[in-house]
Amino acid sequence: MPPAPRVALDGAPVSATVSPGVLGGALFHRLKDSALTRPKVAVSISAAGIVLLVLVGASAPNNHTLRAPLPLPLLAPMPGGASTVAVYVSIALCCLGLVGLLGANSHGWRPSPRRLFGIGAATVAVVANLTPVGSSDTASYAAYGRIAALGGDPYVTTPGQLGGAYAHLVSDVWLRTPSVYGPVATWVQAAAAQVGGHRPWLTIWLLMLVNGAAFLAAGYFLIRTADDPVRAGLMWVANPVLIVLLVAGGHLDTLIAALAVCAVYCARRAAGARDDLLAGLLVGLACGIKISAVLLGLGLLWPLLRERAWWRITRQISAFALISLVGYRWYGLHALAPLSAASHLVSVPSLWAAVQQLGQATVGPAATSAVISIAWPVLMLALAWLIHRWIPSRAPLAVSGSFALGFAWILMAPWSMPWYTATIWAMAALLPRTPLIRWLILTTSVLAFCHNSGGHGWSW
Repeated sequence: MPPAPRVALDGAPVSATVSPGVLGGALFHRLKDSALTRPKVAVSISAAGIVLLVLVGASAPNNHTLRAPLPLPLLAPMPGGASTVAVYVSIALCCLGLVGLLGANSHGWRPSPRRLFGIGAATVAVVANLTPVGSSDTASYAAYGRIAALGGDPYVTTPGQLGGAYAHLVSDVWLRTPSVYGPVATWVQAAAAQVGGHRPWLTIWLLMLVNGAAFLAAGYFLIRTADDPVRAGLMWVANPVLIVLLVAGGHLDTLIAALAVCAVYCARRAAGARDDLLAGLLVGLACGIKISAVLLGLGLLWPLLRERAWWRITRQISAFALISLVGYRWYGLHALAPLSAASHLVSVPSLWAAVQQLGQATVGPAATSAVISIAWPVLMLALAWLIHRWIPSRAPLAVSGSFALGFAWILMAPWSMPWYTATIWAMAALLPRTPLIRWLILTTSVLAFCHNSGGHGWSW
């Protein structure tokens, strides 16, 4: 008899040719046959990781949370060393738990989607009411919202110039930086700050609740529309890694992912002109939060370009342009200026960090920055093409194109954070089983280990 085909972590057959399932997959193959993939073990490990995260959030302030407890000081502040150990162990357990959950599913474990959503919703309800863990971005959101609520321009005024209780919570890295977010993000932030007033804790709390609601809405929609609702639930709403990164961190990327899920649904259904207009509108709203969401729009246009569906392309682009024009007309095109300054930033562990150091020591900062700015988009497109070839051909092109572009961006962009993977995970939940998921887990895990300091400086 011929040997049985090897099965990847996510249940897809592994080809004997060179592929992402073969390259560096030995560890995942060992894990898939270990006790880790037993449902009770995987669930227990994931739960332990979330419990540690909750303890860190409830013990603010510490080395991995904002500088003040929000909304309530539930426990005494956790010592710096203890919080660091707790956060790293929490991330490790959640990553291992996710591997176990997906492995158990590939072995036939199929929990109720409704139960998965219920467990995820209960976890989100707790985490969203704690002090943000792993990032201080919510404090920046609140400060920009306060500036806008007072009638100022967050694309000119910095949190440091705002001063007061809001500025006290903002990380030193962003204290003198105007908003790099779009007008839609500013409207959301301003609405929260209008209610919060002079109380930054209330503004941040409201932003956390909105973020948690968006996370659950995206999870519910994925479960209802995915071909495999169980796998979609494990990939999103019951994904312990995403709960740590997106819900506990309170990041705007959650809202972008929720809009992306709806946009992809409209683009795939395409029952009429209304769906194309809705898809373009949703992409425009997502870009109004972060400009990087334009990759989602390109992913949706890819199959239409192949089909030469010019009318559909025109409708989507027109709706996108209209909502973008309305948004940026509100504040003016100068709202794009902070993005130019931010585009020169390089993070760890980006491969461009080494290029930057070498270039600055040889040809100088200006030339190095120019080379990086030109090289990374070219390499991103090349990698996206390669990733797209590795995705099973039966995957919807709108989903696979958005996944490939987003994943390539995470890997090639000079500045990359773990929460930037939100939309990629949402698209992954709609893909057929593919070994690429192991690389998404690995990429997200490495970034999470490198960036979790809650605004107190890099912890790696």
